[in-house]
Amino acid sequence: MPIAATSLLAIALAFGQAPDPAYAVLAQAYERLRARDYETAVPLFRKAIVAAPARVSIRKDLAYTLLKIGEPEDARDQFGEAMRLDPNDHHVGIEYAFLCYETRRQREARRIFDRLRQSASGDARATAEQAFGNVDRPLADGIARWRAAIQREPDNFSAHHELATLAEQRDELDLAATHYERALRLKPDQRALLLDLGRVWKDLGKAEQAHGALLAASRGAEPRVTETARGLLPPRYPFVYEFRAALELDPGNVELRRELAYLLLQLQQKEEAEKEFRKITEQTPEDLLSAAQLGFLRLQRKDAAGAAPLLDKVLRSDDEDLAARVRKAMGLAENLRRRPEVSAAPEAAGARAMAERSYRAGYMKDALKYLAIAHESDPVDFTVMLKLGYAHNMLHQDQEALKWFALARRAPDPAIAREATRAHRNLSPQFARLRTTAWTLPIYSSRWRDLFSYGQMKTEIRLGKLPVRPYLSMRFAGDTRRTIGRIQPQYLSESAFIFGAGLATPSWRGLVAWGEAGSSVSYLGRRDAQRTAPDYRGGFAFAKGFGRLLGAESGGAFLETHKDGVFVSRFANTFLLYSQNRFGYTVREMGAAGFRLQLCWNANLTADLKRQYWANFAETGPGLRFRWKALPPALVFTVDYLRGAHTINAGNPRGPTYWDLRASVWLAVTR
Repeated sequence: MPIAATSLLAIALAFGQAPDPAYAVLAQAYERLRARDYETAVPLFRKAIVAAPARVSIRKDLAYTLLKIGEPEDARDQFGEAMRLDPNDHHVGIEYAFLCYETRRQREARRIFDRLRQSASGDARATAEQAFGNVDRPLADGIARWRAAIQREPDNFSAHHELATLAEQRDELDLAATHYERALRLKPDQRALLLDLGRVWKDLGKAEQAHGALLAASRGAEPRVTETARGLLPPRYPFVYEFRAALELDPGNVELRRELAYLLLQLQQKEEAEKEFRKITEQTPEDLLSAAQLGFLRLQRKDAAGAAPLLDKVLRSDDEDLAARVRKAMGLAENLRRRPEVSAAPEAAGARAMAERSYRAGYMKDALKYLAIAHESDPVDFTVMLKLGYAHNMLHQDQEALKWFALARRAPDPAIAREATRAHRNLSPQFARLRTTAWTLPIYSSRWRDLFSYGQMKTEIRLGKLPVRPYLSMRFAGDTRRTIGRIQPQYLSESAFIFGAGLATPSWRGLVAWGEAGSSVSYLGRRDAQRTAPDYRGGFAFAKGFGRLLGAESGGAFLETHKDGVFVSRFANTFLLYSQNRFGYTVREMGAAGFRLQLCWNANLTADLKRQYWANFAETGPGLRFRWKALPPALVFTVDYLRGAHTINAGNPRGPTYWDLRASVWLAVTR
């Protein structure tokens, strides 16, 4: 390959042409493609695109490769860019349209098929014509069906919503806008409809109406609707008249009205601000913050009678911090509008409520953003500090999390201080100079009628920002039965303590690499090995969980996977590979003791490079895991019933398949 590349360069220079900047990397990409190493080919194609961004063929080959590894959305985008570069490549256009349809962009797919059936020729035109019909006919039929349903039942919300959705996909935008509006009037609390309406009005060129709908959707809706709407709005801050237009569409949007009120306050339009705060307190009497601000405004214009019930309501509430601020403000009559901590900016209004909503829904990046706004608005809210710690922790930003937990430990509320102290204690060991971890895993196996026990105590030394950490370790592996067979006894475990020293990397996205050297000391007088022997080990460990794991506050589906690769010198220098996977459903917390249960299905695979029968088998079967909230977080009970099969049976003295009922307890402690 280097000789060929050099020759090509020489020929290009001989004819006075510049060498192909993408040639070398493309040669590697196609070589990997021929070897079916698609995962390696993809980044090489991307690198070639950087070198030759206008070359359509590279994008097409990348798109087909992405399809082979199951990335249809990425492939769609590459075909779309190729179509933009060469609109006359009708084959690319058809591929792009089909992928748009498969990835739920039916509207775009229909548009492309429609264009191609009019501009292409031959097979491409016939394919586009048929595909257009396949997309368009169900839309037309659906529109007719829902129109008939609306004639029978004019106030049917679902009929209006479905009709609007189908009309938008068929590019009947006026019809879509009409029925999105009618659906919104029927269910004004469904603020996702504002996003739909804003999007359609924007496509119709009704910029002002679209801006009002999107502004309303960007405040007070669920986090994903909010973020999508903000992305469609211009980057500037809205004007007062735009807030008013948005409130005409969504008059019940308290967050939107509160933000307008604070904006009016900053613009010194106190009379208008007071009107908005009054509407808020009428809509939501429990909004103490707005009640306090309305009371301050009335006091400022000498309306003590109007302010008294509002401020008295705040003073009698459970919000001690807000009540203290009211008392302070009432004692500073010359400066009644000193409330920068209530809302440092209009953006801060409702931030805590949005943070809570995002946090409960699991959108941690959204929660972090809103929590930061809430903290700026109220720097002494210890609940916000605690939530900031948890949000950073869930995003694997543990050093930031530790800072917030340390601040929350100072909370005057004992419950918050206690929880923050526990979180700080659990998280701080990984940043300590010395960290000691101990774990134990006793397992009973019905197949072997034996109780096995595994454990380790390890002390790591953290040396600044070095990518590895030295450690000292003592492992234990043993069982109660010890051997099977009398003539040639077979030991069921290592029956030893293993002392070692090694290096390990910090966890990176669930992946850890490690290696150690030491000595194994058997506590049995074994016939097959010396009591003391050198022991060298190393490998990697990967763990990842998705969904509602065992510690989640609510129930739901989950998936866990654990991958390990381990070199062990004492087992004939073999390399063992483990893949343990479980998926299922986490039942929500039950009872006063906080009982938590997972129902799961196991799928395990073990193999080794020397292909020894005892190290090559697959297992599957049901299981359950459970714990109680009052117990330590790292104490988990597991029961599995597995069907196993050896994948290699040469030398196997027992049958190729087996059943095994296993019960185990996992306990880990870090200090």
